[in-house]
Amino acid sequence: MSQNKFSFQVTVETHNQTGDVVAVYFQIRKGKTKTTKEYAGGDLFADYDKRGELLGIEMLAPCRAAVLDRIAVGASEKRFVRRTVPRGMLVNA
Repeated sequence: MSQNKFSFQVTVETHNQTGDVVAVYFQIRKGKTKTTKEYAGGDLFADYDKRGELLGIEMLAPCRAAVLDRIAVGASEKRFVRRTVPRGMLVNA
């Protein structure tokens, strides 16, 4: 089990003129990033601490739900990400 308690937050960046979502950051827990892994051809990045615990996920383009599910493996993490992802940033195909 995680030694670092959850600290769920979402940051959404939008286009200044259109209001379209251009990036989303899901903070799972606070901590210092040791490693960042790239997913979905560079559209998704996951930050991990020195123990390998997920700190956050950055989405730069719409991604498949399955990719997010592979990263946010814990039930609480998965539920948070799935419930807060902005419409249009999640692709089911």
